[in-house]
Amino acid sequence: MQSEARSKAFPYLAAFFALFVLFLYGPMIAIFTLSFQGPEGGLTFPMRGVSLHWFANLFEPQMVGDFGGSLQRSLTLALVVMVLTVVISVSAGLAFRRRFKGSTTLFYLTVTSLIVPSILVSLGIGLMFRVLGWQPNWWSSALGAHLTWTLPFGLLIMFAVFNRFSPSYEEAARDLGATPWQTIRHVILPIIAPSLIGVAMFGFTLSYDEFARTLMTSGVNNTLPLEIYGMTTNVTTPVLYALGTVTTVFSFTVIGVCLAAVTLTRRRRLRQGSDAGKGVL
Repeated sequence: MQSEARSKAFPYLAAFFALFVLFLYGPMIAIFTLSFQGPEGGLTFPMRGVSLHWFANLFEPQMVGDFGGSLQRSLTLALVVMVLTVVISVSAGLAFRRRFKGSTTLFYLTVTSLIVPSILVSLGIGLMFRVLGWQPNWWSSALGAHLTWTLPFGLLIMFAVFNRFSPSYEEAARDLGATPWQTIRHVILPIIAPSLIGVAMFGFTLSYDEFARTLMTSGVNNTLPLEIYGMTTNVTTPVLYALGTVTTVFSFTVIGVCLAAVTLTRRRRLRQGSDAGKGVL
């Protein structure tokens, strides 16, 4: 009976999955394809030739849009957010291993930013800066807005990691005369290295692609997502699609590098464990 029910449900599940993939990747594939239009190409199908014209056009002076400046700002902001997210998440993970007064309240206050609408966070931070007489900017107010988005993810990952972390490794290091800093550097960090790479990937990609929390906090200088949004009402050539293709490929490249780093780290740990076992034998 169960096998028969599964066989009947399979076509519906397959159709649902096919629609999911179509809605997820269909627009992306269309943008990728149209970005390779010829010099006379437009924003819609059919294709008018195939070339790399619009990719080369990205590096030429534009009537509208500041590709280079917005890209530089987004990369710089994402890198700073990534570093701060990793450092603060690891520090908080170590601190929360021991209960302290107000820890539960602090945890829920941090995670609450995930359920608050992003545009409200952006509006609130931008308004606060103006009330204080400070000029919102991508390196100040936008930085804070992005951290309200990336830190909860980093904290949740680190809490899960340290909940499964055995204190016996630290006790063994202390028995061998290691200082607290040496224990963190040579014992804890190497063990949690794959998770640190994951937190770094979350921090970088979430900041690099963030739109809503940047909208009211970037000031007069746009980041790349805001620049792309602004171009949708001004640019009427496939150069916009070329920019989308380049940024998407870059995002996938960052994810691929992080996954490769995690794989190499795990293989290195397995190799070291195997070598240590052979040494004991």
